[in-house]
Amino acid sequence: MPGVPPRGPREARAVPATRTAAAPAPVHRIPPVADLAEIETMIGAALPGASVEVVDETGAGDHLRATVAAPQFEGLSRIDQHRLVKAAVKERFEDGQIHALSIKTSAP
Repeated sequence: MPGVPPRGPREARAVPATRTAAAPAPVHRIPPVADLAEIETMIGAALPGASVEVVDETGAGDHLRATVAAPQFEGLSRIDQHRLVKAAVKERFEDGQIHALSIKTSAP
């Protein structure tokens, strides 16, 4: 084509002189499985006189369901009842033993 300069060799792209080694893969620690009896004891200690049942919903030990009937729930909203139960097992949420807790509460 007239008026178009001929193409010359392409310039080489700059390549980094050194590459850093890839960082080691992160170590994934598996949190210990919650002890259902301990969880029941923790809730019972926080709510004396309560009837407590805790079951593992998935078999993995970190998704639990708690059914709690306690005299302390009398006159409280459902959310306040649930807050009392979650406060009782807060330590197990913080250390990763409990990932999820489904709660059903009632006053006896």
